[in-house]
Amino acid sequence: MVIERVLIVDPVDGEFTGDVEVDDGKICRIRKRECTPRSILMPGFVDPHIHGVMGADTMNCDFERMEEFLYSQGVTTFLATTVSTSLEKMKEILGKARDYIFKNPETSLFGVHLEGPYISREKKGAHSEKYIRAPSEEELKEIDFPARMLTFAPEIRKSELLLGLAEKAIVLSAGHSNATFEEFMKFYREGVKRITHFPNALRTLHHREVGIMGAGLLLDDVKVELICDGVHLSKEMVKLVYRVKGAGGIILITDSISTAGFKEGTTTLGDLVVKVKEDVPRLEDGTLAGSTLFFSNAVKNFQRFTGASLKELAIVSSYNACLEFGLADRGRIKEGMKADLVLLDEDLNVLMTVKSGDTVFSA
Repeated sequence: MVIERVLIVDPVDGEFTGDVEVDDGKICRIRKRECTPRSILMPGFVDPHIHGVMGADTMNCDFERMEEFLYSQGVTTFLATTVSTSLEKMKEILGKARDYIFKNPETSLFGVHLEGPYISREKKGAHSEKYIRAPSEEELKEIDFPARMLTFAPEIRKSELLLGLAEKAIVLSAGHSNATFEEFMKFYREGVKRITHFPNALRTLHHREVGIMGAGLLLDDVKVELICDGVHLSKEMVKLVYRVKGAGGIILITDSISTAGFKEGTTTLGDLVVKVKEDVPRLEDGTLAGSTLFFSNAVKNFQRFTGASLKELAIVSSYNACLEFGLADRGRIKEGMKADLVLLDEDLNVLMTVKSGDTVFSA
């Protein structure tokens, strides 16, 4: 496969025009040349926080349906995300995800993001309180591959037990948390440098106690997830975080649920009833319950809200997430890298998605 006359956007080397040749699943040659580009070529998008989309739901283990649709959004790597649930349900989802990955070695499903159950009741958001609990050594023994990330609240009882998950290559992300600045710092010093859907479901910023939100803004090496749907965060908030953190500190996510793609309707998130009205999902008490955001729209919105360059878009939509999960074989357009690519028009609409050198979506 040769992708000709494109504006190549690499998160390290920047923008240049030319052709990209793909063979045996990898980028084998990049030819820089002066030309009028017909489209934009970027590294395939990565969504590390997605509960569901188009009727498919992580809690139902609908991995194939999620993967199929996400290719239309340029997503070539994703983490199917759970909500707080029982240990038995967590083990079932991990087991089925493991089987799916083994049967489909080139799948875009990288693993599972366990959002909860070790979170704050005060900041639970759309998580069922009956499943929220402190971790135990016995329970944590059961959490293993393909768990790739776990969202937790640093301030909860026995939270220090979770540090042991790093030995299983599970990334810890602070979230759904009422932590003070110092409570977060205890984990930061142990290597926790990531915050889930910032600053939603977090202790708010206060001038006498900046809390976990202040830590996310203040600490340069802490990366923060952003839901750029214009609902979870105003465009001004997105711009503020971008001004403070820069592209290097931001990871775009959707946090979408199974009703993404439907303007109206009723669904469940775990065992909670969610109603979607005018494209916004909420619990019966009005609490936001995930989003209906598509990843390609998250990319467009981030650029519209911030004025970010294409290079910066490649950083927040792919490169940063690849770095934190140790995916050194993707996230760049460079010779020898895995050919996970997305081709876009000038309005950032997805024209084609390539996964491991194969065309998996064409508009």
